[in-house]
Amino acid sequence: MRTCLLCKGTSFLLVFVLVFWMQNAFAQKVYWAELKEDVGAASWRIIKKGYEEALEKDADYLMVDMNTYGGALNFADSIRSLILDAEIPTVVYVNKNAASAGALISLAADYIFMRSGSSIGAATVVDQQGEQLSEKYQSYMRGLMRSTAEAKGRDPIVAESFVDPRVIIPGFKEDTDKLVTLTSDEALKLGVINAKVQGVNDIYSELNIQAEEVFYERTWVDAVIGFLVNPLVSGLLIMGLIGGIYFELQTPGVGFALVFALLCGGLFFGPLYIQGLADNWEIVIFGIGVLLLCLEIYVIPGFGIAGILGIVLMLCGLTFSMVANDFLDFKLSHPNMLFNSFVIVIGAMVLSVVLMVIFGRNILHSSAFKRIVLQDEQQSNEGYTSSVRNDLLLNKKGIARTVLRPSGKIEIDGVWYDAIALGGYIEKGEQVYVERHESYNLFVRRVE
Repeated sequence: MRTCLLCKGTSFLLVFVLVFWMQNAFAQKVYWAELKEDVGAASWRIIKKGYEEALEKDADYLMVDMNTYGGALNFADSIRSLILDAEIPTVVYVNKNAASAGALISLAADYIFMRSGSSIGAATVVDQQGEQLSEKYQSYMRGLMRSTAEAKGRDPIVAESFVDPRVIIPGFKEDTDKLVTLTSDEALKLGVINAKVQGVNDIYSELNIQAEEVFYERTWVDAVIGFLVNPLVSGLLIMGLIGGIYFELQTPGVGFALVFALLCGGLFFGPLYIQGLADNWEIVIFGIGVLLLCLEIYVIPGFGIAGILGIVLMLCGLTFSMVANDFLDFKLSHPNMLFNSFVIVIGAMVLSVVLMVIFGRNILHSSAFKRIVLQDEQQSNEGYTSSVRNDLLLNKKGIARTVLRPSGKIEIDGVWYDAIALGGYIEKGEQVYVERHESYNLFVRRVE
């Protein structure tokens, strides 16, 4: 009897282990990513990273948990394209709302499931004030909705009705003055979604899978990037960038202002580059603008074409970096997005210049700034002068009292002069000699 009971117990245990092993052996990996905010740079980053991680982890499905009222069309189209071309089956779980851009993204998925009480639709293109944009943009959006629906075997007429109130759906919508927004029951009836569900387990039942779930975990990097691409923060970084360049140009030889400008520039361009907004050519034209401005100030007398062109290139480089475009093709961006970016950049540049003019002199003469730059003020009664008397200093030797990059200060016979380095950079403390002079500047070279 004991042997029989032992055999039965062993058999039961073996069956339990076998069932458990089979469940895990045939479980399919489901990778979850959330889209629960306005469609924009942050959501595009999350979906893109989520998809890449899903591929790395050999996931069988990419699931998007959606609850959004819409957002920027350019980022919505990027997410739509990624889902359309995905190498693994894609599922959108409409968990409350899939409005506007959310509807477009949903239609790109292989499967759409809607929770009871959710809605999908209302995809007219509007500006930030909620005003409907021109027919040009509505037409483009209608085409996107139709082509996306057709690609996944859904009714393109229903998809177009999300954008165009004039579209009639026989037996469902006969009027021509209202956009279509569907409930879960209506969406199921019109074939927009695969099923109405009460939760995640119902989705797995509909797909007939045993799921092994993996979730995208938002990191501090996501939070920092999301913070830095905020328009207000971008404006402050532009002010810091322009302010740093201003102080660097006003105080030759000072490294702190340059470091601060580079830091602000990195924090401005870096997140936008990672998000796919800023491109190499936009950063390059900004850099060219800075170089032209420096040439205008240090090399070319007066202020003319080089200076103006430099400012224009800096303005364009900053502005275009904030707006998605394909070499000046802005068809996926609202016109207001480009205009608002120009306003932010121009406003930040003007405000930074105004603040520098008002407070710049006080900052330059503050004790804290002197510790970074020079210990003493350069007063004429203390032996400092910017004038040069004809050829008396030609071929004379002196010492660089600041870094010459290329301009700075040198000392000859106990007197300090403005000087410009010929042949590039000269370190503080190096011996120099005067090769020529123009106006109030000496042109010097390092003594080899």
